[in-house]
Amino acid sequence: MTDLVVRRLLIDLQPPVARDWCGGDAFATAFFNALSMSFPFGEQFFIDAVRRGLQHASAEVREKHQSEVRGFIGQEATHRRIHAVFNAHLDSQGLEDGWTPRAMQRMQALDEADPRHAVAITAATEHFTAMFAEWLLSHPQCLDGAEPRLKTMWLWHSAEELEHKNTAFDVYQAIGGSHEWRVRWFRRVTLIFLGDLLRQTADNLRKEGVLWKTSTWRSGARLLLGRRGLLRESWGTWWRYLRPDFHPSQQDSAVSRRWLADNASSFVRVDAQPASAALSSG
Repeated sequence: MTDLVVRRLLIDLQPPVARDWCGGDAFATAFFNALSMSFPFGEQFFIDAVRRGLQHASAEVREKHQSEVRGFIGQEATHRRIHAVFNAHLDSQGLEDGWTPRAMQRMQALDEADPRHAVAITAATEHFTAMFAEWLLSHPQCLDGAEPRLKTMWLWHSAEELEHKNTAFDVYQAIGGSHEWRVRWFRRVTLIFLGDLLRQTADNLRKEGVLWKTSTWRSGARLLLGRRGLLRESWGTWWRYLRPDFHPSQQDSAVSRRWLADNASSFVRVDAQPASAALSSG
């Protein structure tokens, strides 16, 4: 089991955020903004899915996992809150979040009779965030020139995503989730997540009037497909999820531990909810 620490980030997100906050790089700014737009709804979905999945487990399983799930809920709730504050700045800049309404509509069609489906979706998406987190923490230079408080926000978030990468997967396994459905949902999430991310990034770029600039897509190609690009470096980690013997712990978390140790002055530890409250609240 993983001892998950809930942390409060020591940055002030109330002052306005520059439109080109990511070092003046239009594509990187639009890409990170798109990701942030997905987090408030997504993090709440993950919290609800894992909480509900554990509620349907045996008493023995609940006892084994409740401490880690409590930490998971605390971390995800903190991510949700801080990105909601950041997203308010994006909204004031006229950027429209089209991702969340699409996600909400899809989730309405989800079979709620079997909580394993929502947990499988959560585990799949958490694998994506862990891949992104490892890449970002390994290549923090892509945030060089970014506004310091936002650079800290993204690296802190990434460190915690790697830290709790096992939780949803372990709950899914513990409540009888099958490899077949795990892989099926992962393939669906791959198509939906990447499609939504690129669509929202393009919408953000269009709003800023830079969608069709050559420099925009040169930057995008470098960020995603370059020699050290996100998609290029994450392919192997994506593929391993399809293996029957896969477990998230096979992905090294050293970069997360190192960042948290080196940047301890950027956050304070807070107490998570008591286990009973975290696992029963709606």
